[in-house]
Amino acid sequence: MSGEAAKRFLASGCRLALVVVGALALAGCSPGGKDEETDEPAAGGTVVEGGAPGEEPRELTPEEVEELELPSHTDADVRFMQAMILHHEQALAMTALVPDRTAREDLPLLARRLEISQRDEIARMRGWLEERGEDATHHGDHDHASDVPGMLTAAELAALEAASGRRFDALFLRSMIRHHQGALVMVEQLQAEGGGQEPEISAFTSHVVADQSIEISRMAELLAEFDG
Repeated sequence: MSGEAAKRFLASGCRLALVVVGALALAGCSPGGKDEETDEPAAGGTVVEGGAPGEEPRELTPEEVEELELPSHTDADVRFMQAMILHHEQALAMTALVPDRTAREDLPLLARRLEISQRDEIARMRGWLEERGEDATHHGDHDHASDVPGMLTAAELAALEAASGRRFDALFLRSMIRHHQGALVMVEQLQAEGGGQEPEISAFTSHVVADQSIEISRMAELLAEFDG
């Protein structure tokens, strides 16, 4: 996904754009805008309705929030989360190769940042699946991992593992850029299937697009040093 495509993705979606300050799931309130323990309107949660082109967004009243029917998750959402966990697990296998093979001083730090973000997102995806009674342990067949956009084949992963020094660094950056671009394609495919509308998965996919687009740009800058 190009930078322009990412912008279009972030601007797309339903006319009713739900922007929940503090995130409903983290604020301890229900989708209806009430505190689960007291059944009183939750403090600090603001829901905004996106206006038509040229119109200003409008903050909804608590009564209007209660009447909202938030989109539920779909089978496409479940498949996306399960496949993305598999996708992230391969990224962790790739970053684990860096310390013993790189010739650069900055690449281990980049790999560590990637590792932290990927582990955090894996935990988030597993939690999402478990909360909805979906399988959070089966993520597809590892033997067919190359069917998931951006993922390396077993042979490509072996070639990366066998490399070292500058050759490893260039191969790692090219492979991880492709890997990240695959994640953006997965989001596009989810949207094309009509998924990604449930508020929590919508927020997650937006995070994936923004975060991985930034990381792609950073890795492209590092890779340019090899081609310059």
